[in-house]
Amino acid sequence: MRTSFEELRAELQPEIDRIVAQYPQRRSALLPLVHLFQDRIGYAPPEVVDYVAETCGVTAAQCESVISFYTLFYRRPIGKYNLQVCRNLSCTLRGAKQVMERFRERLGIDHLQTTDDGLFSYEEVECLAACDRAPCMQVNLRFVYDLTPELVDEMIAAMRAGAYHVKPLAQTEPPPREVRGPAWPRAHRKSAGAVGVPNPDNASGVGDRDGSEAARRLRREGVAALAAPGRFADAQTIDAILAAPNDGAVMEGHG
Repeated sequence: MRTSFEELRAELQPEIDRIVAQYPQRRSALLPLVHLFQDRIGYAPPEVVDYVAETCGVTAAQCESVISFYTLFYRRPIGKYNLQVCRNLSCTLRGAKQVMERFRERLGIDHLQTTDDGLFSYEEVECLAACDRAPCMQVNLRFVYDLTPELVDEMIAAMRAGAYHVKPLAQTEPPPREVRGPAWPRAHRKSAGAVGVPNPDNASGVGDRDGSEAARRLRREGVAALAAPGRFADAQTIDAILAAPNDGAVMEGHG
């Protein structure tokens, strides 16, 4: 069982004071304070959000919005070794597919999952900006270059033996299987335009080349965006702008 939050806060208080004193505005200390606690706890639980918000003079909602924006902050525990393999073009052309397949095979997990023993979390990420040494990855944010399936085997063996050169992350609670993603309840909430379609990236449905199906879907939900950003119209207003049947147009401009 990890140290209580109050005990940890008291232990870190000198460092907290030092960090806050660096900034003319207290709210600027938000990111380094969250990092400070995550380095000790392994993630950012609700008590960290509340404390950092109070310390920085912002609301808990503002603190939460900042933490949720950055993928390097975790709201749930993750593995001691966070393995992030680049899947972008340069790495793919240099064999990243075989590297990713080896990780999945050896660890027995998929993208955005953690092994049952809590040792490894695995993620496939976009460009890590090391294309000259592709394929590459990060282990707890430390770069590893020129990957091969054989090197994957060596890395995993060293980590399991506690002999890998990168320090494991803090882990005060057993991590769940899912790191983040579709299995999270929050991820099931979709905008009206994406409800009931197989692919949320094609919210209006396959074959909707002129956007008419998207307009009808929004009308059925009782809301549609107007031309001005940030403005919305109710169903009655949509009647005035939705295309007339069979006229070949999607929306009709007015004045």
